Amino acid sequence: MKAKQYFEEMLRSALTERALPWPEKAVIEPPRERKFGDYSANVCMLLAGAAGMKPRELAEALAADLRTRADQLERVEVAGPGFLNVTFAPGFWHGILADVQAAGAAYGASDLGRGQRVQVEYVSANPTGPLHIGHGRGAALGDSLARLLKKTGHQVECEYYVNDAGRQMRILGDSVWLRLRQLAGRQGEDLEDFYRGEYIKDIAAEVYRQNPDIFEQPENTAIDICFSHAVADILGGIQKDLADFRVGHDRWFSEKSLVQTDGPGALSKVDETFADLLARDLAYEEDGALWFRSTNFGDDKDRVLRKSSGELTYFASDISYHHDKFQRGFDRVIDIWGADHHGYVSRMQGAVEALGRKGALQVILVQLVSLLKDGEQVAMSTRAGKFETLSDVVAYVGTDAARFLFLSRKSDSQLEFDLELVRRKSMDNPVFYVQYAHARVYSMLAKAELAGIRPASPGPAAYAGLAGVDDLEVCRLLERFPDVVAQAAEQLAPHQVSHYLSELAAALHRYYSKHHVLSAGPEVAAARLLLLSCVAATLAAGLDLLGVEAPERMDQVVEQTVEDATGEAAP
Repeated sequence: MKAKQYFEEMLRSALTERALPWPEKAVIEPPRERKFGDYSANVCMLLAGAAGMKPRELAEALAADLRTRADQLERVEVAGPGFLNVTFAPGFWHGILADVQAAGAAYGASDLGRGQRVQVEYVSANPTGPLHIGHGRGAALGDSLARLLKKTGHQVECEYYVNDAGRQMRILGDSVWLRLRQLAGRQGEDLEDFYRGEYIKDIAAEVYRQNPDIFEQPENTAIDICFSHAVADILGGIQKDLADFRVGHDRWFSEKSLVQTDGPGALSKVDETFADLLARDLAYEEDGALWFRSTNFGDDKDRVLRKSSGELTYFASDISYHHDKFQRGFDRVIDIWGADHHGYVSRMQGAVEALGRKGALQVILVQLVSLLKDGEQVAMSTRAGKFETLSDVVAYVGTDAARFLFLSRKSDSQLEFDLELVRRKSMDNPVFYVQYAHARVYSMLAKAELAGIRPASPGPAAYAGLAGVDDLEVCRLLERFPDVVAQAAEQLAPHQVSHYLSELAAALHRYYSKHHVLSAGPEVAAARLLLLSCVAATLAAGLDLLGVEAPERMDQVVEQTVEDATGEAAP
């Protein structure tokens, strides 16, 4: 970010002196090959007409200007039809080390969001059973997005929408009531449509223990007791599982609250939303039902909000819920849904447009996770009770491994979760590979302290020991981190951070294997410790955005022992 900004500022200044505007389609990016420099700009091809010059002529003139005014550039060259290619001086890249040290854990932070209020709603699983690994992927994504948005200057609030109303909840109550009656020997056969997991039996047994007289109650009352206990029990389990997974929510919003009123004559939140839509002729009554004019917003037909029976549709609750979100003052709302909701996205965005907030809703779809164990796929079905819960997976592989793997690919790509791979303490394990890079640096720092060597302070003396190609390459990677964070926040794509961390870890491991550190002499050792401590700080900052810990000590690699340039086994 710093390099690109510097190049753009110098180029803008040179263009201003020639009374030339900054072209709308200007692109500044790294060239395909490093031999062409650090960055390349296409502005001369875009401005040749306005300048009355051929693109290469304009490029040569601007190159001459940049050579005199931009002291951080080592080389400015013209390539091809008129590209401006620049190479930064080593001193510029060395200065990144001072930036990393000064910022510490805040390295990569920016004011990109300018205080925009953003709500991120994620997981929001029906409280009908434990969370499975599909929910875990959405949880990791939502939590990491919130961290990214906070890091880039947004005000963020995280929310869980508790679906505690509707048909699925009735089935839950009926399922516990069925198991309770079976437990008491009052019913033998299962129903066709109910939740079969063992957890339903456990809840039924607890309800019976706490309510031994439940069969003396009217059946509706008994089912209500079963339902209330089940929701409280399952929701408590969900909250614990998420906390163990380092995922938190600022608010747990009850769907029931949308239909409840403050007293006789008062309107519910759903009724208020209906009244608003009716007043603006965006809803209408027909055949005893209430309809939303969704065809006004690109849908193929209008949609029912309230059936002729008086029952609300899910769409009605969702519109009212989003109406409430925007009434709370959020500038932008991000919903994370399962991929099976893809057909619902445009409809919901149309409803948000009807509420007067066109473009304020962004929906991220999360694809399925295939869980593999010993080469066999593990089936997942909440009702059938055949699934690996998130808590089981986390207990088996650890929170760090699960979160890193969930965030290793774009959310709309299917993901295979190899349980055995992420448990392995080897360089083939992606999270181990990154965390091990961080631990390696701390191992070196500990050994250096015993030898009386401390990392150098940023400055000319230290930079003199970091003049090699590999030194500068690591500095270039460090400079990219704020760019990666900003882009990941803008594109709502935390996987870009995990990819960057893998690249930075690879650079660290290569450096470690090629260069002496502690045995390179006091001055060079101190300089290299400065460089590597900056790598560790950046790895830690990036891992924090993923909700993954940056350990200072780790067990030895099992499959292969990696040695440094001195022949000493890695920590």
